[in-house]
Amino acid sequence: MEQILAYFPALSQEQIRRLEMLEGLYREWNQRINVVSRKDIDRLYTRHVLHSLAIAKVCAFRPGARILDVGCGGGFPGIPLAVLFPEANFTLVDSIGKKIRVVEEVVRSTGLGNVTAIHGRAERVDGLFDFVVSRAVTEMKPFIGWIWNKIERGERAGERPNGILYLKGGDLREELAATGRPYELFPVGDFFDDDFFETKKVVYFRR
Repeated sequence: MEQILAYFPALSQEQIRRLEMLEGLYREWNQRINVVSRKDIDRLYTRHVLHSLAIAKVCAFRPGARILDVGCGGGFPGIPLAVLFPEANFTLVDSIGKKIRVVEEVVRSTGLGNVTAIHGRAERVDGLFDFVVSRAVTEMKPFIGWIWNKIERGERAGERPNGILYLKGGDLREELAATGRPYELFPVGDFFDDDFFETKKVVYFRR
């Protein structure tokens, strides 16, 4: 949590309380369902919470923004972002039911009222969204194919025009070239001073 507070000093007491609850909740659920890798659970706040919040350094969501988190797993990046932006609306979707159960229980325990969890495939989620977020679910070309038509054009919902904010690490040149779409690349190491983020990036595609 010290890292989180260093990079996000304006958090309210309620936001801090919710973030502080996450470690205990994920440790408890990880004993039953492997939602966070065993080697990462001791660095939950760096490798999952802070990593998720890198998206907030690229785009702050405005009140009423509609964000779809595709392949959310146990709730990342959606849950930390929902804590940070309590007036935005988050829909978290994953095809694995037991992971969505964890999301539902974390949401219930923390009292987050701006999160909807859906067990299913992103392609079948109803409605349009301002932004789609995700963390290394698959290669970006097929990912874009799944969700592009679910993003409504516009600029009302964030500091950037509507689009995709995708967390991924490594050398992305070939993968990005394969999409055939313009993009912006933001090294997470520019935001957070930790070796874990050395190769991590936020990729932004404008709709």
